[in-house]
Amino acid sequence: MQVLVLGIGNILLQDEGIGVHVVRELQRRYQIPAEVEILDGGTAGMSLFEDLMDKDYVIIVDAVHTGEPPGTVVRLADEAVPVFLQQRISPHQLGLSEVLAALVLADKKPSHLVLIGIVPEAMELSLELTAMLEPKVDLLVQQVVAELAAIGVQLLPKGSEMPTLHPCSPPAEEYR
Repeated sequence: MQVLVLGIGNILLQDEGIGVHVVRELQRRYQIPAEVEILDGGTAGMSLFEDLMDKDYVIIVDAVHTGEPPGTVVRLADEAVPVFLQQRISPHQLGLSEVLAALVLADKKPSHLVLIGIVPEAMELSLELTAMLEPKVDLLVQQVVAELAAIGVQLLPKGSEMPTLHPCSPPAEEYR
């Protein structure tokens, strides 16, 4: 199984960069298993083609404009994701929409797509998230962890160890 967690957004525009902040925090907190790739997609467009092709699961984290109040978390899955991204709310979403369309044409689209989005409060020039969205990073990280758990991928916090499996002892003489 090949899984990609893709954080997208422009970190120079406050809440617009929340997806990048979330994947960075995910990498900081958790041991990432080999079958999971974490990618800071920034504002990349078509350059994400190879990263997305033939993946079993892609989880995208991004700021989304839905008309809901700022801070509202949205989850979309599978066919609803490309439809939503066609709304062309920001330049990187246009690029991602084009990538997904190209993947369909090339018969290389991911088997499953999930978009975890949050409505931004502000998109002014700043490297800092707004006071409203900063505490939501933890919530979004936990949602990504839950999405991964739902497909059978368990993330362990950094510093914890995988349980060690010990080979069985040979049976005692009396049981042979």
